[in-house]
Amino acid sequence: MTDYDRIARAMAYLVDHASDQPGLAEIAAHVHLSPFHFQRLFCRWAGTTPKRFLQVLTLERGKGLLDHSRSLLDASLELGLSGSSRLYDHFVQLEAVTPGEYKNKGKQLQIDYGVHATPLGPMFVAVTPRGVCRAEFMDFTRLEPLLEELHNAWPLSSIRENTEATRSVIAAFFNGDAASVPRPLSLHVAGTNFQIAVWRALLNIPPGAVASYAQVARALGAPKSARAVGNAIGANPVALLIPCHRVIQQSGALGGYRWGTGKKLMAQTWERLNEAQLWTA
Repeated sequence: MTDYDRIARAMAYLVDHASDQPGLAEIAAHVHLSPFHFQRLFCRWAGTTPKRFLQVLTLERGKGLLDHSRSLLDASLELGLSGSSRLYDHFVQLEAVTPGEYKNKGKQLQIDYGVHATPLGPMFVAVTPRGVCRAEFMDFTRLEPLLEELHNAWPLSSIRENTEATRSVIAAFFNGDAASVPRPLSLHVAGTNFQIAVWRALLNIPPGAVASYAQVARALGAPKSARAVGNAIGANPVALLIPCHRVIQQSGALGGYRWGTGKKLMAQTWERLNEAQLWTA
């Protein structure tokens, strides 16, 4: 088991047992480490202590987190989607697949992919010359189905393993390494006009904040389309960089997540703890 695997397992354990408030020794035992060694390892890879992670995990959840986010949302999401001051939008730029590219089915297109360890678990990343086209957690799937999906989306493309081409994407997000990739980090994704509009809207939710499905629908000028927004979010092909983990139900419940609600809560908590160092230009 790698260090990353241990940290991902520890975070998942904290998510599943947050209500029990497990102590350091209990969490360390779950990943077969001494408390001292585990504390140092967790701080090194997660950027915080297990105790602090648990505090953020259990505080300001649900309704309280929505209320806490409102001031940030007022300055970004709800004041219009065309503003230029949104920090995250400076970091990630979404480029839709053109009709010509869709028609060509990836002819003469090179797609590089790689699997990388992250503090939130192993991730599959695929990139075209125009940007990231896939990013998925691999907790519940093998590599072969992901490659098959990628081939089905781009049947005439050339797909090859190239972790050097994809490593910078992971570094940019998890290490805040702005120098490792050009800015903004580009996404190259295919979707319906409505899906693309929803995914663009998600880039307006500040890191560490959340919005409800209804808030996203209102920001799109379609206040009755919250269910359709949810469906578009469920079809998001790029985990984390298109931040669907920042959208929860109006009631404060987490709502669904393509990669599991536990992973959604892990992503929210990790991001709140690391937002300051990750998104400072």
